[in-house]
Amino acid sequence: MTTNNRPSHVAWLVEGEGDKSTWTEIGAMWPNKDGQGFQLNLKAIPLSGRLTLRVWTEKPKQDRNREGA
Repeated sequence: MTTNNRPSHVAWLVEGEGDKSTWTEIGAMWPNKDGQGFQLNLKAIPLSGRLTLRVWTEKPKQDRNREGA
């Protein structure tokens, strides 16, 4: 059960390193009402690369693919 509709974090698949890395948004995470855990909803499960959770922030859609830059 979540506390609101806005996630606390966004899940990203990160492939590559530094300026050559590619960030793909693959899900989101919400804290549970009891504060003892999180609900992670993924649209994809990475087979390679890194799964990175970043604090959710309001950004223009065109900037979301450059989150890690």
